[in-house]
Amino acid sequence: MPAFEYKALNAAGNKEHGLLEGDSERQIRQQLRDKGWMPLEVVAVREKAALKSKTLGGIFRRGQRLNAATLTLITRQLATLISAGTPVESALQSVARQSTQRGQSRVLLAVRAKVLEGHQLATGLGEFPQTFSQLYRATVFAGEQAGKLDHVLERLSDYLETRNRVQQKTSLALIYPVVLSVVAIGVVIALLTYVVPKVVQVFESTGQQLPALTRGLIASSEFIQTYGLFLLVSFGIVFLATRLLLNNPVWQKRWHVFLLRIPMISGLIKGMETARFTRTMSILLGSGVPALESLTIVKQVIHNQAMIEAVDITGQRVKEGASISLSLANTRLFPPLTLELIRNGEVSGQLPEMMERAAVNQEQEIETKTATALGLFEPLLILAMGGIVLVIVLAILMPIFEMNQLVK
Repeated sequence: MPAFEYKALNAAGNKEHGLLEGDSERQIRQQLRDKGWMPLEVVAVREKAALKSKTLGGIFRRGQRLNAATLTLITRQLATLISAGTPVESALQSVARQSTQRGQSRVLLAVRAKVLEGHQLATGLGEFPQTFSQLYRATVFAGEQAGKLDHVLERLSDYLETRNRVQQKTSLALIYPVVLSVVAIGVVIALLTYVVPKVVQVFESTGQQLPALTRGLIASSEFIQTYGLFLLVSFGIVFLATRLLLNNPVWQKRWHVFLLRIPMISGLIKGMETARFTRTMSILLGSGVPALESLTIVKQVIHNQAMIEAVDITGQRVKEGASISLSLANTRLFPPLTLELIRNGEVSGQLPEMMERAAVNQEQEIETKTATALGLFEPLLILAMGGIVLVIVLAILMPIFEMNQLVK
Protein backbone atom coordinates (compact mmCIF):
# COMPACT_ATOMS: atom_id res chain seq x y z
CA MET A 1 0.00 0.00 0.00
CA PRO A 2 1.19 3.53 -0.66
CA ALA A 3 2.19 5.67 2.30
CA PHE A 4 0.43 8.97 2.95
CA GLU A 5 1.42 11.82 5.25
CA TYR A 6 -1.52 13.56 6.86
CA LYS A 7 -2.36 16.64 8.88
CA ALA A 8 -5.64 16.77 10.76
CA LEU A 9 -7.49 18.36 13.67
CA ASN A 10 -8.44 16.05 16.52
CA ALA A 11 -11.63 16.26 18.60
CA ALA A 12 -10.02 18.85 20.89
CA GLY A 13 -9.07 21.06 17.95
CA ASN A 14 -5.34 20.31 18.14
CA LYS A 15 -3.26 19.57 15.07
CA GLU A 16 -2.13 16.00 14.48
CA HIS A 17 0.25 14.69 11.84
CA GLY A 18 1.75 11.34 10.93
CA LEU A 19 1.90 8.53 8.38
CA LEU A 20 -0.78 6.07 7.32
CA GLU A 21 -0.92 3.38 4.66
CA GLY A 22 -3.89 3.00 2.35
CA ASP A 23 -4.99 2.35 -1.20
CA SER A 24 -5.92 5.95 -1.88
CA GLU A 25 -6.08 9.44 -0.44
CA ARG A 26 -9.84 9.03 0.02
CA GLN A 27 -9.31 5.94 2.18
CA ILE A 28 -6.85 7.81 4.40
CA ARG A 29 -9.30 10.66 4.84
CA GLN A 30 -11.99 8.16 5.79
CA GLN A 31 -9.69 6.56 8.37
CA LEU A 32 -9.11 9.99 9.91
CA ARG A 33 -12.85 10.73 10.01
CA ASP A 34 -13.48 7.37 11.66
CA LYS A 35 -11.18 8.51 14.46
CA GLY A 36 -13.19 11.70 14.84
CA TRP A 37 -10.51 13.88 13.21
CA MET A 38 -10.94 16.49 10.50
CA PRO A 39 -8.44 15.94 7.64
CA LEU A 40 -6.54 19.06 6.59
CA GLU A 41 -3.97 17.59 4.21
CA VAL A 42 -3.28 14.12 2.86
CA VAL A 43 -0.40 13.75 0.45
CA ALA A 44 1.39 10.68 -0.90
CA VAL A 45 4.95 10.60 0.33
CA ARG A 46 6.54 10.67 -3.11
CA GLU A 47 4.24 13.46 -4.28
CA LYS A 48 5.08 15.51 -1.22
CA ALA A 49 8.81 14.94 -1.75
CA ALA A 50 8.56 16.11 -5.36
CA LEU A 51 6.44 19.12 -4.40
CA LYS A 52 8.79 20.30 -1.68
CA SER A 53 11.89 19.76 -3.79
CA LYS A 54 10.40 22.14 -6.38
CA THR A 55 9.11 24.77 -4.00
CA LEU A 56 12.12 24.88 -1.74
CA GLY A 57 14.76 24.72 -4.43
CA GLY A 58 16.26 21.46 -3.24
CA ILE A 59 16.36 22.27 0.46
CA PHE A 60 14.01 19.39 1.19
CA ARG A 61 16.32 16.97 -0.59
CA ARG A 62 19.07 17.75 1.87
CA GLY A 63 16.66 17.24 4.75
CA GLN A 64 15.46 13.96 3.21
CA ARG A 65 18.97 12.51 3.24
CA LEU A 66 19.49 10.09 6.12
CA ASN A 67 22.68 10.46 8.10
CA ALA A 68 25.36 7.80 7.75
CA ALA A 69 24.65 6.12 11.09
CA THR A 70 20.93 5.84 10.37
CA LEU A 71 21.49 4.42 6.90
CA THR A 72 23.91 1.85 8.32
CA LEU A 73 21.40 0.82 10.99
CA ILE A 74 18.58 0.48 8.44
CA THR A 75 20.74 -1.67 6.19
CA ARG A 76 21.80 -3.91 9.06
CA GLN A 77 18.19 -4.36 10.24
CA LEU A 78 16.97 -5.19 6.74
CA ALA A 79 19.79 -7.71 6.28
CA THR A 80 18.91 -9.42 9.57
CA LEU A 81 15.18 -9.62 8.84
CA ILE A 82 15.56 -10.79 5.23
CA SER A 83 18.16 -13.43 6.19
CA ALA A 84 15.59 -14.75 8.70
CA GLY A 85 13.12 -15.29 5.86
CA THR A 86 11.04 -12.13 6.28
CA PRO A 87 9.61 -10.82 2.98
CA VAL A 88 11.11 -7.55 1.78
CA GLU A 89 7.89 -5.54 2.19
CA SER A 90 7.38 -6.86 5.74
CA ALA A 91 11.00 -6.11 6.62
CA LEU A 92 10.61 -2.54 5.40
CA GLN A 93 7.42 -2.12 7.43
CA SER A 94 9.04 -3.52 10.58
CA VAL A 95 12.04 -1.20 10.32
CA ALA A 96 9.76 1.77 9.63
CA ARG A 97 7.67 1.02 12.74
CA GLN A 98 10.77 0.74 14.92
CA SER A 99 12.07 4.10 13.74
CA THR A 100 11.70 7.13 15.97
CA GLN A 101 12.53 9.50 13.12
CA ARG A 102 9.65 10.73 11.01
CA GLY A 103 11.77 11.20 7.88
CA GLN A 104 13.15 7.68 8.11
CA SER A 105 9.67 6.14 8.38
CA ARG A 106 8.47 8.23 5.46
CA VAL A 107 11.26 6.97 3.21
CA LEU A 108 10.89 3.31 4.16
CA LEU A 109 7.11 3.28 3.75
CA ALA A 110 7.42 4.93 0.34
CA VAL A 111 9.94 2.27 -0.73
CA ARG A 112 7.61 -0.42 0.63
CA ALA A 113 4.73 0.99 -1.43
CA LYS A 114 6.83 0.65 -4.55
CA VAL A 115 7.69 -2.96 -3.66
CA LEU A 116 4.01 -3.78 -3.08
CA GLU A 117 3.27 -2.48 -6.57
CA GLY A 118 5.46 -5.27 -7.91
CA HIS A 119 8.73 -3.40 -8.36
CA GLN A 120 12.11 -4.53 -7.11
CA LEU A 121 13.62 -3.07 -3.95
CA ALA A 122 16.29 -1.27 -5.99
CA THR A 123 13.56 0.48 -7.98
CA GLY A 124 11.88 1.61 -4.78
CA LEU A 125 15.19 2.92 -3.46
CA GLY A 126 15.56 4.86 -6.71
CA GLU A 127 12.63 7.05 -5.64
CA PHE A 128 15.03 8.64 -3.12
CA PRO A 129 18.38 9.12 -4.90
CA GLN A 130 19.47 11.68 -2.31
CA THR A 131 19.16 9.04 0.40
CA PHE A 132 20.31 5.91 -1.42
CA SER A 133 23.32 6.48 -3.67
CA GLN A 134 23.84 4.79 -7.02
CA LEU A 135 26.39 2.55 -5.33
CA TYR A 136 23.77 1.45 -2.80
CA ARG A 137 21.07 0.88 -5.40
CA ALA A 138 23.33 -0.97 -7.85
CA THR A 139 24.55 -3.29 -5.11
CA VAL A 140 21.00 -4.07 -3.99
CA PHE A 141 19.96 -4.66 -7.61
CA ALA A 142 22.84 -7.12 -8.08
CA GLY A 143 21.86 -8.92 -4.88
CA GLU A 144 18.25 -9.24 -6.04
CA GLN A 145 19.32 -10.59 -9.42
CA ALA A 146 21.62 -13.15 -7.81
CA GLY A 147 19.07 -14.11 -5.11
CA LYS A 148 21.50 -13.05 -2.37
CA LEU A 149 19.87 -9.88 -1.12
CA ASP A 150 20.50 -10.64 2.56
CA HIS A 151 24.18 -11.34 1.90
CA VAL A 152 24.55 -8.16 -0.14
CA LEU A 153 22.83 -6.03 2.49
CA GLU A 154 25.16 -7.50 5.12
CA ARG A 155 28.18 -6.53 3.02
CA LEU A 156 26.71 -3.09 2.45
CA SER A 157 26.23 -2.51 6.16
CA ASP A 158 29.83 -3.62 6.82
CA TYR A 159 31.02 -1.24 4.11
CA LEU A 160 29.02 1.68 5.52
CA GLU A 161 30.27 1.00 9.05
CA THR A 162 33.88 0.91 7.87
CA ARG A 163 33.49 4.11 5.89
CA ASN A 164 31.82 5.89 8.81
CA ARG A 165 34.52 4.71 11.21
CA VAL A 166 37.30 6.05 8.99
CA GLN A 167 35.52 9.40 8.59
CA GLN A 168 34.94 9.71 12.33
CA LYS A 169 38.57 8.93 13.11
CA THR A 170 39.73 11.58 10.66
CA SER A 171 37.31 14.18 12.01
CA LEU A 172 38.23 13.51 15.64
CA ALA A 173 41.93 13.60 14.84
CA LEU A 174 41.56 17.04 13.26
CA ILE A 175 39.59 18.64 16.11
CA TYR A 176 42.53 19.29 18.44
CA PRO A 177 44.93 20.82 15.86
CA VAL A 178 42.17 23.01 14.45
CA VAL A 179 41.20 24.30 17.90
CA LEU A 180 44.87 24.82 18.78
CA SER A 181 45.47 26.78 15.58
CA VAL A 182 42.45 29.02 16.12
CA VAL A 183 43.44 29.71 19.74
CA ALA A 184 47.04 30.47 18.74
CA ILE A 185 45.98 32.93 16.05
CA GLY A 186 43.47 34.52 18.41
CA VAL A 187 46.08 34.98 21.16
CA VAL A 188 48.57 36.63 18.78
CA ILE A 189 45.92 38.99 17.40
CA ALA A 190 44.77 39.87 20.93
CA LEU A 191 48.35 40.64 22.00
CA LEU A 192 49.00 42.86 18.99
CA THR A 193 45.64 44.60 19.19
CA TYR A 194 45.15 45.24 22.92
CA VAL A 195 48.27 44.46 24.94
CA VAL A 196 51.14 45.80 22.83
CA PRO A 197 49.66 49.30 22.21
CA LYS A 198 49.26 49.95 25.95
CA VAL A 199 52.79 48.78 26.74
CA VAL A 200 54.63 50.66 24.00
CA GLN A 201 52.93 53.96 24.87
CA VAL A 202 55.39 54.25 27.75
CA PHE A 203 58.38 54.03 25.38
CA GLU A 204 56.95 56.38 22.78
CA SER A 205 56.44 59.09 25.40
CA THR A 206 60.17 59.08 26.25
CA GLY A 207 61.07 60.27 22.76
CA GLN A 208 64.08 57.94 22.54
CA GLN A 209 65.00 55.96 19.43
CA LEU A 210 63.36 52.54 19.77
CA PRO A 211 65.02 49.31 18.59
CA ALA A 212 64.10 48.02 15.13
CA LEU A 213 62.30 45.00 16.60
CA THR A 214 60.14 47.24 18.77
CA ARG A 215 59.34 49.58 15.87
CA GLY A 216 58.36 46.59 13.77
CA LEU A 217 56.06 45.32 16.53
CA ILE A 218 54.42 48.73 16.85
CA ALA A 219 53.94 48.92 13.09
CA SER A 220 52.39 45.46 13.04
CA SER A 221 50.07 46.37 15.89
CA GLU A 222 48.96 49.60 14.20
CA PHE A 223 48.42 47.78 10.91
CA ILE A 224 46.17 45.18 12.53
CA GLN A 225 44.19 47.84 14.39
CA THR A 226 43.73 49.94 11.25
CA TYR A 227 43.17 47.28 8.62
CA GLY A 228 42.13 44.23 10.69
CA LEU A 229 38.46 44.45 9.77
CA PHE A 230 39.32 45.12 6.14
CA LEU A 231 41.60 42.06 6.08
CA LEU A 232 38.88 39.91 7.65
CA VAL A 233 36.30 41.01 5.07
CA SER A 234 38.82 40.57 2.24
CA PHE A 235 39.61 37.07 3.45
CA GLY A 236 35.91 36.22 3.49
CA ILE A 237 35.45 37.55 -0.05
CA VAL A 238 38.47 35.64 -1.33
CA PHE A 239 37.22 32.48 0.37
CA LEU A 240 33.76 32.76 -1.20
CA ALA A 241 35.21 33.64 -4.59
CA THR A 242 37.49 30.62 -4.41
CA ARG A 243 34.59 28.35 -3.52
CA LEU A 244 32.59 29.67 -6.47
CA LEU A 245 35.58 29.29 -8.79
CA LEU A 246 36.17 25.70 -7.68
CA ASN A 247 32.56 24.88 -8.54
CA ASN A 248 33.62 25.31 -12.15
CA PRO A 249 34.72 21.86 -13.41
CA VAL A 250 37.71 23.27 -15.32
CA TRP A 251 39.17 25.15 -12.35
CA GLN A 252 38.26 22.33 -9.99
CA LYS A 253 40.28 19.89 -12.09
CA ARG A 254 43.25 22.28 -12.25
CA TRP A 255 43.18 22.62 -8.46
CA HIS A 256 43.00 18.86 -7.96
CA VAL A 257 45.89 18.28 -10.38
CA PHE A 258 47.90 20.91 -8.49
CA LEU A 259 47.23 19.14 -5.17
CA LEU A 260 48.60 15.91 -6.64
CA ARG A 261 51.90 17.67 -7.38
CA ILE A 262 52.53 18.72 -3.77
CA PRO A 263 54.83 16.03 -2.29
CA MET A 264 53.30 15.26 1.13
CA ILE A 265 49.71 16.16 0.27
CA SER A 266 49.84 14.16 -2.95
CA GLY A 267 50.61 10.89 -1.16
CA LEU A 268 47.81 11.44 1.36
CA ILE A 269 45.22 12.27 -1.32
CA LYS A 270 46.21 9.32 -3.50
CA GLY A 271 46.05 7.00 -0.51
CA MET A 272 42.58 8.21 0.54
CA GLU A 273 41.18 8.01 -2.97
CA THR A 274 42.74 4.57 -3.52
CA ALA A 275 41.17 3.33 -0.28
CA ARG A 276 37.76 4.59 -1.41
CA PHE A 277 38.25 3.04 -4.85
CA THR A 278 39.32 -0.41 -3.66
CA ARG A 279 36.79 -0.59 -0.81
CA THR A 280 33.91 0.31 -3.13
CA MET A 281 35.10 -2.01 -5.92
CA SER A 282 35.31 -4.80 -3.36
CA ILE A 283 31.69 -4.42 -2.28
CA LEU A 284 30.44 -4.05 -5.87
CA LEU A 285 32.37 -6.95 -7.36
CA GLY A 286 31.62 -9.14 -4.34
CA SER A 287 27.91 -8.45 -4.82
CA GLY A 288 27.99 -9.53 -8.45
CA VAL A 289 28.09 -6.14 -10.16
CA PRO A 290 30.03 -6.43 -13.47
CA ALA A 291 33.50 -4.86 -13.55
CA LEU A 292 32.65 -2.23 -16.17
CA GLU A 293 29.55 -1.12 -14.30
CA SER A 294 31.53 -1.10 -11.05
CA LEU A 295 34.15 1.19 -12.60
CA THR A 296 31.36 3.56 -13.61
CA ILE A 297 29.71 3.58 -10.19
CA VAL A 298 32.93 3.84 -8.18
CA LYS A 299 33.62 7.31 -9.61
CA GLN A 300 30.89 8.66 -7.30
CA VAL A 301 32.90 7.98 -4.16
CA ILE A 302 36.13 9.58 -5.49
CA HIS A 303 36.56 13.29 -4.85
CA ASN A 304 39.68 14.24 -6.82
CA GLN A 305 38.83 15.02 -10.45
CA ALA A 306 42.18 13.78 -11.74
CA MET A 307 41.62 10.43 -10.04
CA ILE A 308 38.07 10.28 -11.43
CA GLU A 309 39.44 10.83 -14.92
CA ALA A 310 42.00 8.08 -14.33
CA VAL A 311 39.22 5.64 -13.36
CA ASP A 312 37.23 6.73 -16.41
CA ILE A 313 40.20 6.01 -18.67
CA THR A 314 40.64 2.67 -16.90
CA GLY A 315 37.04 1.78 -17.67
CA GLN A 316 37.54 2.56 -21.35
CA ARG A 317 40.65 0.40 -21.53
CA VAL A 318 38.97 -2.47 -19.69
CA LYS A 319 36.12 -2.22 -22.17
CA GLU A 320 38.70 -2.69 -24.93
CA GLY A 321 39.99 -5.85 -23.26
CA ALA A 322 42.80 -4.63 -21.01
CA SER A 323 43.15 -5.74 -17.39
CA ILE A 324 42.16 -3.46 -14.52
CA SER A 325 45.61 -3.56 -12.92
CA LEU A 326 47.44 -2.65 -16.13
CA SER A 327 44.98 0.10 -16.96
CA LEU A 328 45.32 1.61 -13.49
CA ALA A 329 49.12 1.33 -13.67
CA ASN A 330 49.17 3.38 -16.87
CA THR A 331 47.54 6.30 -15.05
CA ARG A 332 50.49 6.43 -12.59
CA LEU A 333 48.20 7.59 -9.79
CA PHE A 334 47.70 4.39 -7.81
CA PRO A 335 50.23 2.90 -5.34
CA PRO A 336 52.36 -0.06 -6.58
CA LEU A 337 51.25 -2.36 -3.74
CA THR A 338 47.59 -1.80 -4.60
CA LEU A 339 48.27 -2.53 -8.27
CA GLU A 340 50.09 -5.73 -7.34
CA LEU A 341 47.23 -6.92 -5.16
CA ILE A 342 44.71 -6.19 -7.92
CA ARG A 343 46.88 -8.05 -10.45
CA ASN A 344 47.07 -11.06 -8.14
CA GLY A 345 43.30 -10.94 -7.70
CA GLU A 346 42.75 -10.97 -11.46
CA VAL A 347 45.13 -13.90 -11.94
CA SER A 348 43.72 -15.96 -9.06
CA GLY A 349 40.07 -15.09 -9.67
CA GLN A 350 39.79 -13.49 -6.22
CA LEU A 351 39.56 -9.87 -7.28
CA PRO A 352 36.95 -8.78 -4.66
CA GLU A 353 39.05 -10.27 -1.84
CA MET A 354 42.24 -8.62 -3.13
CA MET A 355 40.43 -5.31 -3.52
CA GLU A 356 39.33 -5.52 0.11
CA ARG A 357 42.86 -6.37 1.23
CA ALA A 358 44.19 -3.40 -0.73
CA ALA A 359 41.58 -1.18 0.93
CA VAL A 360 42.54 -2.36 4.41
CA ASN A 361 46.22 -1.78 3.60
CA GLN A 362 45.57 1.76 2.35
CA GLU A 363 43.32 2.66 5.29
CA GLN A 364 45.97 1.53 7.76
CA GLU A 365 48.63 3.48 5.90
CA ILE A 366 46.46 6.61 5.86
CA GLU A 367 45.80 6.29 9.58
CA THR A 368 49.53 5.99 10.26
CA LYS A 369 50.41 8.96 8.04
CA THR A 370 47.68 11.10 9.57
CA ALA A 371 48.76 10.27 13.11
CA THR A 372 52.39 11.03 12.23
CA ALA A 373 51.54 14.33 10.55
CA LEU A 374 49.36 15.46 13.44
CA GLY A 375 51.98 14.29 15.92
CA LEU A 376 54.52 16.57 14.22
CA PHE A 377 52.12 19.44 13.64
CA GLU A 378 51.11 19.93 17.26
CA PRO A 379 54.60 20.50 18.72
CA LEU A 380 55.59 22.59 15.68
CA LEU A 381 52.57 24.80 16.22
CA ILE A 382 53.41 25.17 19.92
CA LEU A 383 57.00 26.09 19.02
CA ALA A 384 55.80 28.62 16.45
CA MET A 385 53.42 30.14 18.99
CA GLY A 386 56.21 30.28 21.56
CA GLY A 387 58.52 31.93 19.02
CA ILE A 388 55.98 34.64 18.22
CA VAL A 389 55.37 35.35 21.90
CA LEU A 390 59.15 35.45 22.46
CA VAL A 391 59.53 38.06 19.71
CA ILE A 392 56.79 40.18 21.28
CA VAL A 393 58.39 39.92 24.73
CA LEU A 394 61.84 40.83 23.37
CA ALA A 395 60.41 43.78 21.48
CA ILE A 396 58.96 45.07 24.75
CA LEU A 397 62.01 44.34 26.93
CA MET A 398 64.71 45.71 24.61
CA PRO A 399 63.79 49.39 25.18
CA ILE A 400 63.80 48.72 28.93
CA PHE A 401 67.34 47.33 28.73
CA GLU A 402 68.48 50.36 26.73
CA MET A 403 66.93 52.75 29.27
CA ASN A 404 68.75 50.95 32.10
CA GLN A 405 72.04 51.30 30.25
CA LEU A 406 71.46 55.01 29.73
CA VAL A 407 70.74 55.47 33.44
CA LYS A 408 73.98 53.71 34.34
